[in-house]
Amino acid sequence: MADFGHFAAPDEENAEVKRLRAEVKYADQEFNIAGPESAEMIYERGVASIAKSVDLWTEYCSFKMETTHTPHLVRELFERGATAVGLDFLAHPFWDKYIEYEERQEAHDRVFTILTRIINIPMHQYARYFERFRQLSQVRPVAELVPEQTLARFKSEVAAEEAAYGGQPRSELEVEREIRTKIDSFYYDVFTRTQSETTKRWTFESEIKRPYFHVTELEHPQLANWRKYLDFEEAENDAVRIMFLYERCLVTCAFYDEFWFRYARWTASQPGNKEEEVRNIYQRASTLFVPISRPGIRLQWAYFEESCDRVDIASDIHGAILLKLPDCIEAIVSWAHLERRQNGLEAAVEIYKGQIDSPLVDIYTKAALWYGDSRIFWEKWIEFELQQPTSAALEPENAERIQQLFEQLRTKSRLSAAIKKDLSRSFFTYLQQRGGKDAMKQFLLLDRETFGPPSVSVYSKSKAGGNKENGLAVAELDDATKIKAEAKYWRFYDLHGDVSPDAQGLASFN
Repeated sequence: MADFGHFAAPDEENAEVKRLRAEVKYADQEFNIAGPESAEMIYERGVASIAKSVDLWTEYCSFKMETTHTPHLVRELFERGATAVGLDFLAHPFWDKYIEYEERQEAHDRVFTILTRIINIPMHQYARYFERFRQLSQVRPVAELVPEQTLARFKSEVAAEEAAYGGQPRSELEVEREIRTKIDSFYYDVFTRTQSETTKRWTFESEIKRPYFHVTELEHPQLANWRKYLDFEEAENDAVRIMFLYERCLVTCAFYDEFWFRYARWTASQPGNKEEEVRNIYQRASTLFVPISRPGIRLQWAYFEESCDRVDIASDIHGAILLKLPDCIEAIVSWAHLERRQNGLEAAVEIYKGQIDSPLVDIYTKAALWYGDSRIFWEKWIEFELQQPTSAALEPENAERIQQLFEQLRTKSRLSAAIKKDLSRSFFTYLQQRGGKDAMKQFLLLDRETFGPPSVSVYSKSKAGGNKENGLAVAELDDATKIKAEAKYWRFYDLHGDVSPDAQGLASFN
């Protein structure tokens, strides 16, 4: 298993180690019972579900080494593993196993090629690999050490230096020694660069306490570290490394939709047609990881499919959300607007009617779509009236209608005084920004009646008996009903924003 050292919390690491050992034990049992093909299927399932596990790839490749005697098949698997986990900061167990295999094959040229790849990767044990590379480079032919063009340049430089200083022509051995010196200097620059890149990442890596998937919540500082790490890699602008870090991040943070949103947005911004890549991100997030209690990523997937002219798929995604969350107002409203955009107003109305008539939908979800003891109902009505087109001729009529709306909110709704006051704030803004010459009279009257002292405010409990409809006092909602009726309707993108860098404790993914 990987030597995480101080990079992981021991208790959680032990849980992950047990899981990996269970996978390996399962494969071993299959090998003993049904042979290598059956065991290989278990490993394939394992790396498909935990694609970024250095330990699992190392175990799989080790198994392949022992059971397959066809080198090109073993090398193909190692190359798959290198693509999957080779850039991991703690990938040294995998690379050690790859080198071990080639040494068994006595393929020293391949060992050198592998080391040439590794010394360019910022990782925990970069210095050890560079030292091994330097030792091996001393016994490899010069032609193998650097690309042909680079070697030609070094030969030209040595020849130019010899001509500049004059004197006796150098022997072939001396020329080779000079060329090797230049090659060594060339690779020392590579080492220095890799060392610098490793140092840049060391701070982020040392803060990763859980480098694997777990069903428990992460702490806010852990999420903040992943955000900063992604910011750093994106600033470095190496697309391969950025994608690799996103995939690593989503092993640890699979239940947190913010990272799936971020990955999809970054991928969509890359050059070329990234439609399938973005679709794959949304599919993985929605069907495997993000809890259904956070439907936003699924709605974003639906919007993406609609933008790709796959309207039926977008509609099906909405329907699938409502199978699990029949009371999800956001999904109902989103579905209705999808139908409005694509098929007209009548199609949207049919969606609303279907949900209102559904026996699975909670009465207060129906209320949000249909009647007035619901905060959402009033919010949407106010929003509708304030968005109506206007002109100098029509504004007096609009003003009268808006005033009547707020009067009805005050007198007919059974929402709490606090909610009514909150909803009334948009009327204050309307009077200030769109009101006529006498608007401030109405503004001050409304201000007095809304925010005045108990003796003046129409919302005062001492005046509750005066709040009547058709001569009868409007009964207040009981506490349990009030919680549902006054719940605020949020669209998922309303909640997107920067998280406080000082947040502490566990970060909920529900």
